[in-house]
Amino acid sequence: MSGTLTFADAQRILAAGLARAEEIGQPMNIAVVDAGGHLLAFGRQDGAIRASIDISQRKALTAVLMNAPTAALTPLVQPGAELYGLEQTAGGMVAFGGGIPIYRDDELVGAVGVSAGSVEQDVTVAEAAVAAAKG
Repeated sequence: MSGTLTFADAQRILAAGLARAEEIGQPMNIAVVDAGGHLLAFGRQDGAIRASIDISQRKALTAVLMNAPTAALTPLVQPGAELYGLEQTAGGMVAFGGGIPIYRDDELVGAVGVSAGSVEQDVTVAEAAVAAAKG
């Protein structure tokens, strides 16, 4: 089913993200959500900071709600920018890198949210996870 992200898909995506986090030596929290923003799979590596449990899930949800990578939102939420204050909506969106939507045949099917490293590390791990969605 092209328009659905299955549990098996989510496990494969999560495993790819966890493997990339191990490669770069940064313990991570990784959330995989469906197109409705509902959690399908989650992993917290030993040593990943606890605050990032919630942040990773919010990054994934934000990527679904905004239909965009969370990194793309950063310039739009700065003071004076058109989406300033966005983080205060929908229960708290996240507007920095680490959340990436997952598409199949140009249809949004879910997202990955990664948190616990630097923004660059979070994005690196999220990109590896999303790449596994294509497999």
